[in-house]
Amino acid sequence: MIGEVFISPPKNNINTNNLVTAKIFSYFCNDKISEMNIFNSYLTSSVGKKILMSLTGLFLCSFLVVHVAGNLLLFKNDNGEAFELYSQLMSTNIFIRSIEIGLFFGFALHIYLGLHLWNQNRKLRPIGYKKYKLSENANFESRIIRLTAVFVLIFLVVHLRTFWFEGRFLGAPSIFELVKVSFQNNYYSWFYVLSMLLLSYHLKHGFQSAFQTLGLRNKKYLLILNLVSFIFWFIIPLLFASMPIYFLFRK
Repeated sequence: MIGEVFISPPKNNINTNNLVTAKIFSYFCNDKISEMNIFNSYLTSSVGKKILMSLTGLFLCSFLVVHVAGNLLLFKNDNGEAFELYSQLMSTNIFIRSIEIGLFFGFALHIYLGLHLWNQNRKLRPIGYKKYKLSENANFESRIIRLTAVFVLIFLVVHLRTFWFEGRFLGAPSIFELVKVSFQNNYYSWFYVLSMLLLSYHLKHGFQSAFQTLGLRNKKYLLILNLVSFIFWFIIPLLFASMPIYFLFRK
C-alpha cells in the first residue's frame, strides 16, 4: 500500500506573505504621504501662496462678469422690474447661494494671502521694524497696489452693508429703490466712482501679476490675455461707475 504524503507549507509562509504585502502597502502609502508632503510644502511656500492668490483673484474676477451683467438691468426702462427679478433670483436660488458661500471664502483667502505675503516680504527685508519706511523700501507701483487693496476692501464692506445686508437681512421692500436712493446720494455715488477707479488700477496690476505668476505671459497668448485683461480692468469698472452717475443725474 502506497501512502500519500501531504507536505504542508511552513507556517511562516503566511507570515512572510503578510510581511511582503505589508511592505508593498507601506511603500505605496509612504509614496503617497511623500507626495502629499511635497504638495503641502509647495502650497505653503511663497511661490505656492502667490499661485493661490492669483487663482483666487481670477475666480473673483469671474464674479464681476455675472454681477455687472445683472446690474446692467438697472438701465432698462421698466421701473426696475427686470432688476427686481434678478435680485430675487440671486437671493433665493440654491445654486447661486452655494456660489455665494464660495465667493466669501474666495475673498477671505485672497485677503489673507495678500496680507501674509506682504508681511512675509516685510520681514525678509534687512531693515529693522522701527527703521522700515515704506517710501524707501517699496516702489511707487507696489505702494499704490497696497493702498488700492485697502480701499477696495473698505468699499466692499460699505457696499455689502448698503445693499446685500440691507436687502437680505433687513428686508428692504425694493432692491431697485434701494439702489436708486443710494446712487442719488452725492457722497455715496462719488465714493462708488472713486472705488471703481481704484479697482480698475488694482485689476490691471492683478491681471499682469497673475498671468506672470501662472507662466501665461508669453508671445503665444499675449494678445488674447491683454484683451481679456482690458475687459476686466477697464470695461467692467467703467460699466459699474456709469450706474451711480446714471441715477445721480436723473434725480
